[in-house]
This record gives sequence, structure tokens and C-alpha cells, in this order.
Amino acid sequence: MKTNPSLKLRLSVLQIISTLLIISSATPSAHAQNPSSYNVIWESQSRNSSESMPCGGGDIGMNVWVENGDILFYFSRSGTFDENNALLKAGRVRIRLSPNPFEDDFFRQELKLEEGRVIIKGKSNNTFSNIQIWADVFNPVINVNVTNNKPLKVEIFYENWRYEDRLLRKNESNQNSYKWAPPEGLTTKKDEIFFDNGKVFFYHRNEEETVFDATVEQQSLNDVKEQIFNPLKHLTFGGLMEAEGLKPAGISSGVYNGTGYKAWKIESTTNRKDTHLKIRLHTKQTNNLNEWKQELEKSVVSDSKKNIAWWKEFWNRSFIHLRPDDKTGKEFEIARNYQIFRYMLGCNAYGTYPTKFNGGLFTYDPSHVDSTFIFTPDFRKWGGGTHTAQNQRLVYFPMLKSGDADMMKPQFDFYNRLLPVAELRSKVYWGHDGACFTEQIENFGLPNPSEYGWKRPGHFDKGMEYNAWLEYQWDTALEFCFMILEYHQYTGQDISAYLPLIESTLRFFDEHYQYLANQRGRKPLNEDGKLILYPGSACETYKMAYNATSTIAALQTVSKRLAGLSTVQSDTAKTKYLTEFLNRIPEIHIREIDGYPTIAPAMLWERINNIETPQLYPVFPWSIYSLFKPNLDIAINTWKYDQDVIRFRSHIGWKQDAIWAARLGLVDEAKELIIKKLENSATRFPAFWGPGFDWTPDHNWGGSGMIALQEMLLQTEDDKIMLFPCWDKSWDVHFKLHAPYNTTIECKLKNGKITLLNVMPEDRKKDIYVN
Repeated sequence: MKTNPSLKLRLSVLQIISTLLIISSATPSAHAQNPSSYNVIWESQSRNSSESMPCGGGDIGMNVWVENGDILFYFSRSGTFDENNALLKAGRVRIRLSPNPFEDDFFRQELKLEEGRVIIKGKSNNTFSNIQIWADVFNPVINVNVTNNKPLKVEIFYENWRYEDRLLRKNESNQNSYKWAPPEGLTTKKDEIFFDNGKVFFYHRNEEETVFDATVEQQSLNDVKEQIFNPLKHLTFGGLMEAEGLKPAGISSGVYNGTGYKAWKIESTTNRKDTHLKIRLHTKQTNNLNEWKQELEKSVVSDSKKNIAWWKEFWNRSFIHLRPDDKTGKEFEIARNYQIFRYMLGCNAYGTYPTKFNGGLFTYDPSHVDSTFIFTPDFRKWGGGTHTAQNQRLVYFPMLKSGDADMMKPQFDFYNRLLPVAELRSKVYWGHDGACFTEQIENFGLPNPSEYGWKRPGHFDKGMEYNAWLEYQWDTALEFCFMILEYHQYTGQDISAYLPLIESTLRFFDEHYQYLANQRGRKPLNEDGKLILYPGSACETYKMAYNATSTIAALQTVSKRLAGLSTVQSDTAKTKYLTEFLNRIPEIHIREIDGYPTIAPAMLWERINNIETPQLYPVFPWSIYSLFKPNLDIAINTWKYDQDVIRFRSHIGWKQDAIWAARLGLVDEAKELIIKKLENSATRFPAFWGPGFDWTPDHNWGGSGMIALQEMLLQTEDDKIMLFPCWDKSWDVHFKLHAPYNTTIECKLKNGKITLLNVMPEDRKKDIYVN
């Protein structure tokens, strides 16, 4: 096992000058920031939707494939939640050209990363076609440009499987907020689809009563119902499909992958060389349908050059290239998959809602993930409007170092808009202040109803989830508070709008655990004046815990970071409160294993319920133990000697062991885990990992892999930056990553030596350390 000491050699002024001399004598290659070498290219058609390719932009995602000569794509958009809070797809499009250019001679489908689009080319006999599919980053519009070398007949079908109410079958409600406990006869309500003025219109408009109403009643909150954010009532989503020179040509029916559908066809009036298909989308809660339809029909013109420029800027923000000259090696595969997964995250850069960990906008027919799930394309495990904090965080943490901080806003806003609901829960149930966010939270701010429990003892605390996994797990919201503070430190952007969220989330723990102590006895604190964090939960694993390590680490870190903000320091009352609160937070419990001091998951616990490792949360995300600090041996001992840590170790899904190995400087272990984490998935598209513990494509699998690779290359602490803290020097690498205080570092390592080092701003060079 290789380990790194806590602080390696700091670059001297002479070293920096020498490095700059090397840089000045070499011109950085322009292709270093061009992702085209990672473009995914297929030279044969696909068998089904599981062999699809992601494409998107703004807040739109598509799964694109060619099957039996037809071009198909599912399309989805952020925030399209139905009455049951399932995240519904907008539909499926099928394009058919005659004579068919995809029958014989030549086929090529390419994800062109540098332009954010999918390009399909085909040639058969003397017929050649070029199809470009892309989503407008700035407007909710899908564009398909079809160019042929000679006029062809064009048929375009809008296919929809929700043409009638669909009874949800056993296990199918795992796609919505009822999960395993749906009411009898629950259906997915039908869409409305029709031709109008040569276009195909399609929409889903939620009814008055939704799962929101059932959840509010279940959780005894009817008296305050009007104070609870309701994102589902009369939510209308859908769009229109149009193409100049094409007219309606009837409605047909069919079956795809076991699911019946109807198809609304438009076709060319005469054969055409060029066709531009445009799909306009709109999602909004409106008082009436006409208001929604008028807004949908407003003219929108997509600017292809502006979109290509956005993707160019996106790729110039950051990159990681491993052995770029050898495309056959595992290193290139890892770097390629890092890049294409980042592309998938970029497709929901500006969504109203954050990218879901369980598939994002790129799920496909579920029977290709689990053969027993013969359900519609809308299906995914773990719901649509239900957000699971421990999974979601892994999707968003890598955006700090990748320079995609602007894409983090949907996740921040998700919690911020629910702050009043979280505070309301504390007031109604317990009569104190603070925001109570649960681990599995609905997009209206209440616990998932099935996780909360439909069958509960009458005496049970109405504010609590009657759930062996989720009871007392409230600390996960603090990771998003920390993420906001990190966002500020990285970018310098104003976070004043989010400070009430951070303050209230912290206050909940202070007030609630004093409240619980007063329920048990006379004193709210222990004999040392510390909070008694009992009952608690160290992740979902160590249950009914006393002073859970994951909670203590979160409270310590977020409180200290909040107290360090200048806006807080200028407020005497806030400073006084945070100082007193920090003094009330207990210390992390250290225990001996085989004579070695290790981090305990808690001081005590009643049972182990899952396979998480809260012992190492003080390493990541909380950085209480790090390569920059002298106490790292305690964390390394925990990795080496704690039998639960060893037993739970894995690369699958949301497992964070690769990140912890990187943070601990364990080079061999980190390398082995990152290879497993980011190597090609079992699906045709190499970054559609999963299902892991969740669903395919597993976004917290990809996100945790991104974090680990970043941490192997670059770690930070306050103003200090360490390069190659956990890197095998036999791996040549060229990277550009971001660090706090608006810092970017571009570095190239070749044959174990740094041959390029650009740091912006330049005065940050003094803060660089090299392992």
C-alpha cells in the first residue's frame, strides 16, 4: 500500500520559474481542449432503446438510436411530474425516409461532443442522408435537420403510450411517489394528442387532486395545507411537433417493447432534400389550458451557432485527458467516460429541477434493465419527484472542480424553495424553530408518503418517518448547505439568498435535540454542555445512534464555514449564536481496533441496517481528516482495520470508496477503484452505468467516479492546492480543473514530470503544493 505524507513539497519560486520556462518553450496544443477524440461512434444500428445514445441541452434529454432503418428518440424534460409524481417522458419520435438510406452500404451514428449533438449518416445504393439532432440550450426546443443528396419521402411519427388511462401494475408504482403502496386502481392519466393547423399537439395536464393532497392528509397537515408548496396542481407539460412541407397523415397504433402506443404521423407532400423538424416544449402551472397553449405557440428561433458556442465554452471550462496518445488503453477509456458523463450532466444545465440520480433524463425501456419490469418507458425505480439526498449530492459535488458551478443552481433552489415547508414541519409537529429536511423528500417538501408509512401506530410521532432505514436521518440536507458554501468559496458568487436555508437547517439540530432531551429528562445538554444527538442515524446504516459521526462532522464543518463568512461576522447576534452552537456540538468518537485509533461511526448504536460507511464521512465530504492535516493516520487506520469499512467496500453505484482512497492518498487502492468505477458500462453507451443500487443510467455512479478522479489529481484546503495527491506517475495526464477563489489549474504530467503548469490567477501559484 502506497501512502502520501500529510504535506508534500511546496513549489519554490525557483521551481515555478523553471516550470514556466518549460511552458514558454512549448505551445499548448489546441486539441487538448477539444473533446472530439472522445466522441462515441457506432457503425451499426441498434437492436433496441437500451442501445441508445444521449443527446440534449438546456433541460432536455433524448435517447437516440436507429433500429431497422428508422431513426427513433425518446425525449424528456426536467420537471414533467404527473398526478402521481412520476417523471413522465414527453414521447417518442420515429423518422422514416424512403428510399431508406440506412439499409446497405454505410451507417454511422456519432455523439459529437464539441457541438452537443448526435449526427447520423447513412448511404444505400445512391441515396445518402445526414441527420443532425440537437436540443436548444437556451430555449425548450428540439431540432432535427435532415439533409439528403436527393429528394426523399419523409414520414415522422409522434408516438405516445399514454393515449388512454393506464392502470399501474404490481411494482410499476415504484416510478412514482406511492412506490410499493399505491391505492387500489391507481392509473397514469392519459395525455391529450391531436392535429391542429398541420402540427401535432400533445400535453398532460394534472388534475386538481394529486399525490400531494394524499400526502398532506396522511401527515396530518391539512390545517396548514395552503402554506405548503404544491408543484403538481394543474401542472401542464407537453409541446408541439412541426415541420415545414409536412402535413398530417393519420393515426395508427402499434406495440414497442411490449407497450402499446398510438402514432400521429406527418409526411412530406412531395419528396424533399431538406427537412427541419422542430419540437417545441412547454411546462408550467397555469389557471387554464388556453394560457399554456398560447405560451407554447410563441415563436422561437433556435440559433445553431450560439448553441455550438455554448458547448465550446462548456468544454473549455475543464477536462481530464489520460494517455491521450493511446486510445486503446484503460486510461483513455476512463477519461473518455468521465467526459461523456459530464456531457450528460450538461444536458440538464438549466433545468427547473435538478438532475435525478436514478437515470436523469436518459432512462429507456425498463425491461432492458430488469427483464421482469415489462412497463412503459416512463418507469424508473425510486420515483420521479422524490429526491434522495445521499444520491443527489454525488451528482452535484463534481461540478465544483469541473467548473460547472452555474449548473448547481437547480439543486440549490430545490432545497431553498422547500425551506418554508421544512420549517413548518418543525413548528407543527414539535413547536420549535429550524428546518427539518428528510432524506427522501418530495418535490413539495414532505417525506415520501410510503417511506413515511401508511400503516403507523396511532401514538407514533407524526413528524417522524415510521421507517427502519430513514428514521432520524436529517443530516443529509447539510451536505447541500456545505455545497452552497463551497460554491461561494470557488466562485465568489453571492449566496445571501441561501443563508436562511443554511442557518435554519443548523438550528433544527440545536433545537430538536434539546427538545428530545427535555422529553427524556430535566436537562437539555450533557454534563459537558454538549448536545446529546440521540436518537440519531449514521447514514442509513448505524441506527438509533448516539452521537453519529456523520452528523457531528456535518454540524462542525457547516457551522464553522458559515461563521467564517464576512456577512455573518458583521452580524453580532448571528456570530454569538454560532459560537455558542459550535461549543455545544460534541466531538467525533474515536475507538481502538487492534490497538489502532480509528473513527467510530457513532459512540453507540442499536443495529446495522445498510452498507454505508459514515466512519469515513469526516474524510469526504467534510475534510476533517485530510492530506493537509496531521491526524490522517486515524482515518487510514479506519480504512485498514474497521471490518465494516472493509466489508462494505465497493465501486458499484453510490459507493464512495474511490473518493476516500484518493482523499487518504492511497494510490494503489484509488487506481484500482477508479478503473472499476469509470470503465465501460455493460450497455452499448459506455457511461450508462447501472442499475447498481438504483437505476440505469446510474448518475450517482458516474458522479462519484468524477469526484474520485478529480481528487486523485487535485485537492484543496482553504487557500492551499495540492497537485497529484494520489496519482500513479506512470499515467500521463493533462488536466484543467477548478479550485477555490476563482482559480483554474491546467497541468500536464508526462513521464512522471510536470511539463505544463498554468495557474490563473497567477498569484495563486504560491499556494501550489506538488506530491
